[in-house]
Amino acid sequence: MWFTALNAFVFASISLVGPLVDGPWGAASGGWMLAGATCYIVLANIASRHMFRAALAPFALMTVLLLIESRWVGAPWSSIFAMGSAGLMVLGVAGAIWREAAAARKRESDAHAESDRRRLEAESAVAAKSAFIAVVSHELRTPISAILAGAEDIRRHGQGSDAAKAELIAEAGAMMRTLLNDLLDQAKLDAGRMSVETIPFNLRRLLAQQLSFWRAEARRKGLRLRLDGGRTCPQWVTGDPTRLRQILNNLMSNAIKFTDAGAVTVTVSLWPDNLLVLSVEDTGPGLEPAALEGLFAPFQQAGAEVARTHGGTGLGLAISRDLARLMGGDLVAASQPGKGACFTVTLPLPQALAPTSGSDAATESLDLPPLAVLVVDDHEINRRAVGLMLRDMDVRLTEAASGFEALGLLEAQAFDLVLMDCHMPGMDGMSVTRELRRRAGPNQHTPVIAVTGAGEPAHIDACRAAGMTDHVLKPIDAGQLIQAMGRALEPPAPDQIPDAAGAISA
Repeated sequence: MWFTALNAFVFASISLVGPLVDGPWGAASGGWMLAGATCYIVLANIASRHMFRAALAPFALMTVLLLIESRWVGAPWSSIFAMGSAGLMVLGVAGAIWREAAAARKRESDAHAESDRRRLEAESAVAAKSAFIAVVSHELRTPISAILAGAEDIRRHGQGSDAAKAELIAEAGAMMRTLLNDLLDQAKLDAGRMSVETIPFNLRRLLAQQLSFWRAEARRKGLRLRLDGGRTCPQWVTGDPTRLRQILNNLMSNAIKFTDAGAVTVTVSLWPDNLLVLSVEDTGPGLEPAALEGLFAPFQQAGAEVARTHGGTGLGLAISRDLARLMGGDLVAASQPGKGACFTVTLPLPQALAPTSGSDAATESLDLPPLAVLVVDDHEINRRAVGLMLRDMDVRLTEAASGFEALGLLEAQAFDLVLMDCHMPGMDGMSVTRELRRRAGPNQHTPVIAVTGAGEPAHIDACRAAGMTDHVLKPIDAGQLIQAMGRALEPPAPDQIPDAAGAISA
């Protein structure tokens, strides 16, 4: 502050040279210089009242000295009075401008602070919502897994009315799983945490599997299910098959659900620049223009009657369009009342070469050898559900309710396979696996399959970095579990054997 005052004093003293050089006219020039410099002081010291006063005081002093000097060189009293009045006005206006500018700056600073506060609140709310969803999804997946496993076991071994009841339970469990997945996907999209992968996949096989999956439902309602353009579309393309299958499932489910007679047609074509166009057209009642406008809004359905009759969350189409846009494409709808609806998804899917390893030809069922399997999960329901899924196989199942118990069992006896829950109190699944890989024992290289409710690529990568061999998502699907077990039991290549040091570092 003292340096600022000294700097202002030296600069302002230059105005005193004018009267000495050019008399009264030099005094007038010095007054103009002081007035202009005063305006600069306002702008340069807007952030601090003390700095403004320190810089302005020398200019006020020089204004008084300039008036005295002007009289000394012969300026009339009228000119001195005019110059003094002008100097007072300049100093007063400078003070008023500084106060207004300082007030504006404070308002701007307060606005920034409020904006930062709201941003932090929003980030905290998103984090809290994500944490809540993670906890709720983990807890919900446990009973859903048990419902599906129990229903599937009753369906396989029951007869008559028992099998019918089991099928009803399985359908309700599958619906719960679909609703849970929709809510989780919507939360990830809202938080910007949804990601897509880019891998080669067989597009024709994916389309054939989708039609095969929905053909029974279409036949039950007396509908024709057709595919046009399947023979002319490329066989191998690069993209995200999981998300494409999710979009098609939503579109075909809606088309069959809302169509009572006629046909559902899936049309596929390839446009220039590797742009794949897939459309799902039905012969249902169609949509009114007002319903069509809000069709892709989250939790939005065509009407109260639709929600009451068909259920659902109203998230399927919103998620499908967001996924299509995340993959660089889009999803649009066209419909007229009484003439059905047509949903068209466009995706950039560059053509790819067919893999030579034959890995795409995975079988749907595997004949696994006799196995000793350790199931590690803090929920008894999950352990019992896995037992039901593997009951018809030659599997000797051992259960552990915690990571510490699992390590004790893994040190005492050899297992062929470990099914490891990732989220457990005390010691989670990844910590158990890292410790297992570190210790020299009978299970140091035993395959470990992560059983987790989190399917984000970062989480899967963390599981592999910890030394896990594969992963299965909750709610557990029996077919996916058996497929993962088959993959894990395949002899690994030398460079794929988990490295203990690398796992510990990760």
